[in-house]
Amino acid sequence: MYLSDFEGRVLNGKIWVLRAGAPWRDLPERYGSRATCYNRFVRWRRAGVWDRLMDATSVTHDGSIQMIDSTSDCAHQHAATAKREGADHYLGRSHGGLMTKIHVVIDAQGLPIRLGLTSEQAHDVQIADTPLDPRGPSTIVLAGKAYDVERIRELIQEQGATPNIPPNSSRCWKPCFSKRLYRERNLIGRFFSRLKQSRRVATRYHKFASLRLGLRAYDSTT
Repeated sequence: MYLSDFEGRVLNGKIWVLRAGAPWRDLPERYGSRATCYNRFVRWRRAGVWDRLMDATSVTHDGSIQMIDSTSDCAHQHAATAKREGADHYLGRSHGGLMTKIHVVIDAQGLPIRLGLTSEQAHDVQIADTPLDPRGPSTIVLAGKAYDVERIRELIQEQGATPNIPPNSSRCWKPCFSKRLYRERNLIGRFFSRLKQSRRVATRYHKFASLRLGLRAYDSTT
């Protein structure tokens, strides 16, 4: 992906704010005008540019293995301050305060393919099929015990993929399960660790943070 010097500086400014979690007014001068950087970010979000970039970077994913999981994220008090009509901030209350669940599908390289949000109280299977449906024939899908329900297994198999999910102890019939393949699932924990290094994830920039990881990997291969 080619960017002019000006566009590259503006994009790096957005990444700096994302990683530091700082207000836009604290953007260092080396990234140019903070108003330009912020306005570009908002316009790109409204125009769906970030979604298209995410789709473009995920097209090249390694489809041999996909992993599904979620993590709870403690939301900043400003995460729910927007007063937009119909806005859903996916916030739920727990003992830790306002919480959101980030759901993600990653590939065998530990890079994001798709993401979604729910409130903290939502069970993982409520979003596993939409929009985080695993796709691609000959793909092995790794998921935790929370996804061991017939609906999820059938969805994966209908798309030509193979589920590798540890069966619940309550099952009378135990589906095939490979512990050796399941060890690869540590990649998704490492992905969440890198994602949360970006302090703006708590204020709902999770998709931009994931895109940053994808762009870095994409640039290293071109």
